[in-house]
Amino acid sequence: MSFKFCTLSGAIAKAGTNRNLSGADYVNTWSDESEGTIASLLRWDLSGAWATADALIKQAISDAVSSDIAVKWINFDQTGYIKGEAQTMLDVLTDNYTRIVNKLSDEKNQKLNK
Repeated sequence: MSFKFCTLSGAIAKAGTNRNLSGADYVNTWSDESEGTIASLLRWDLSGAWATADALIKQAISDAVSSDIAVKWINFDQTGYIKGEAQTMLDVLTDNYTRIVNKLSDEKNQKLNK
């Protein structure tokens, strides 16, 4: 299921140029975890509904999943980042993920799942 809901390049861009390149060994696992997590949080059958999902919903989910993968990548090894950079990136990415999941989970947006 790796990278069904986002692209590797999206996760790489969000993790930044100072990411540890050996994290690439784990990125498929992180993708599976992130995609499974968002599907569970939203209580949507994303695998079955992805082909017919609205393009804007796909973009939002892709944004959230790639943000979560980037968080995992940054947490993997922060030594390449300058002081405070990793934490700032983690804060921004986590806020982005949370905002998207909350908006998509909102009851009035549940019709988007149908």
